[in-house]
Amino acid sequence: MKTKLKVATTSLAGCFGCHMSLLDLDERLLQLIELVEFDRSPLTDKKHLGQCDLGIIEGGLCNTENIEVLRDFREHCTILVAMGACAITGGIPAMRNNFTLEECLAESYLNGIGVEHAQIPQDPELPPLLKQVHPLQEAVKIDYFLPGCPPSADAIWQFLQALVQNQPVRLPYTALHYD
Repeated sequence: MKTKLKVATTSLAGCFGCHMSLLDLDERLLQLIELVEFDRSPLTDKKHLGQCDLGIIEGGLCNTENIEVLRDFREHCTILVAMGACAITGGIPAMRNNFTLEECLAESYLNGIGVEHAQIPQDPELPPLLKQVHPLQEAVKIDYFLPGCPPSADAIWQFLQALVQNQPVRLPYTALHYD
């Protein structure tokens, strides 16, 4: 019996759309389960990362916890994939980079529409925010980039098929889209 590829996934600063696109594999999810074993992932609810063949990360880096999780994935995953626009460029979360962090916090917590009892959260359990949102490759080496917002289920499937079969990853232009 062929050994399954051990895969871990996580979502950092983003919308979770890439994981939803993974679920759009529909019946191919059953085939995927035959090819891979999921470690840490929202699909398994495991919180700690073991040694993995493949780590798939969506979302950019907006706080110190994101950086810790990313570095943990880099340390424990042989291959690391940045999936989606937020992971590759910072995406929508990086739109706040046009403003200071202080301006963003004031707009969200002090001056926002419908804000009552205005105060900026100071809970020590909240990870400190970075001054700007960063793409993953600014913090660690990324082995593959799977673009899209989100990548289509077909692109994810073709990508995973190539990796599982130890083939070069070549996605046709028609598999890439930015909705």
